[in-house]
Amino acid sequence: MSLNLRKQIFIWWSGPYFRQHHHCSDSPGHSNLKSLFSRAQINLPSTNIPAAFSTASATSSNQGALSSLKKLLGDYKLLSKFKLSALVVLTSAGGFIAGSGDSIDYSKLAWTSLGTFGASACANTLNQLYEVSNDSRMTRTCNRPLPTGRLSKAHAGAFALAMGITGITILYEQANTLTAGLGAFNIFLYAGVYTPLKQISVANTWVGALVGAIPPLMGWAAASGSLELGAGVLAAALFSWQMPHFMALAWMCKEDYVRGGFKMLPSIDPLGRKTAAVALRHCLYLAPIGVLAVLAEVASWPFMVEASALSAAIGVYAQRFAVSPSQASARSMFKFSLLYLPALMVLMAVHRLPNNHSVGWKEVEANACTGLNAVAENVRQPLPVALGPVVETLDVLVGAVSTVASRIDSGIVLSYVKCPARVQCKDIDQGAGLDQQS
Repeated sequence: MSLNLRKQIFIWWSGPYFRQHHHCSDSPGHSNLKSLFSRAQINLPSTNIPAAFSTASATSSNQGALSSLKKLLGDYKLLSKFKLSALVVLTSAGGFIAGSGDSIDYSKLAWTSLGTFGASACANTLNQLYEVSNDSRMTRTCNRPLPTGRLSKAHAGAFALAMGITGITILYEQANTLTAGLGAFNIFLYAGVYTPLKQISVANTWVGALVGAIPPLMGWAAASGSLELGAGVLAAALFSWQMPHFMALAWMCKEDYVRGGFKMLPSIDPLGRKTAAVALRHCLYLAPIGVLAVLAEVASWPFMVEASALSAAIGVYAQRFAVSPSQASARSMFKFSLLYLPALMVLMAVHRLPNNHSVGWKEVEANACTGLNAVAENVRQPLPVALGPVVETLDVLVGAVSTVASRIDSGIVLSYVKCPARVQCKDIDQGAGLDQQS
């Protein structure tokens, strides 16, 4: 006879005895039986089993809820195009630092960055709401929350509304009306003009570059309360930087853009000559950014040399792409563009001059004349000899930044671009997603 069966018989047989002689209010003789079984070295079935099952069930439920929350946050990250929004915040912060006076209000900077992120997340989500069918046909974007059905349009719309209202409210309350107005205008420009234009004309790229040039204006406006010439220098840098950056991306992903129904310059430029010309031309436009920043008293003269070196380096990559348009040369230019912008913002912050709100066109002209006069007075030797140290310095800096760019892991670029794709939509893990912008 099994031990469990013997236990059950004993409980049935002894129950009346314990109820009669011990008047226990528990189940028949349970506490006394427990003592008796303990002396007899017989273990009662644990009365904690249901609690254990309840604890395990609660733990499993908590884990499931946590997993669902992580997936939801991951989808929100994709809707906001987190990497793109982070880059937007970086340029806004650069504008804030450059537009600040003797000291930087870091609390206000944090609020401005948060509000800018909200506005960017709103615009990016509205962009995806408009392009669900297009994204479903592209390898880069087919695994986003809306094409896969992980989130409904109503859900995404509510997220966009919440982020937009929160972001603009923060900019209005913590910065000023001008900053909030620029943020609201940029949402309209990105979602209402640029997004539909992508399916109509290649001119969308220039409108998109204008969108990218506004965040540093927002940062400057938040810090100074107005827009000045120095803010225009930053906006010009952002506008021109986007051309080599996006032309490289569009060339690498041109087949994907065609599948998605988007009108991009590389799609109508099979040889890549026009695409390369646009990229190279805007790299040349970047060349005087350092000089303009010094003349507008945004940064000190070392920034002029460093910015010139960065511009020369990205120009080299654009020239290589122009000579031989290919996936390899486009990827190299794209890799360096990812390095160029953060480096430019950091160097400007390091060499910034306090904004005294007194620099206008007359001051810029005067600074230019002063600089030319200084060169004329101090240079007593032939120009090539005088410029020798500067050229050597630029050569060293260009070589250094080029080396850094060449060592950027191609895997990082591929994870950012996902073009040419190595997998098809059906092979992608539906829970992971591609954090890309289009």
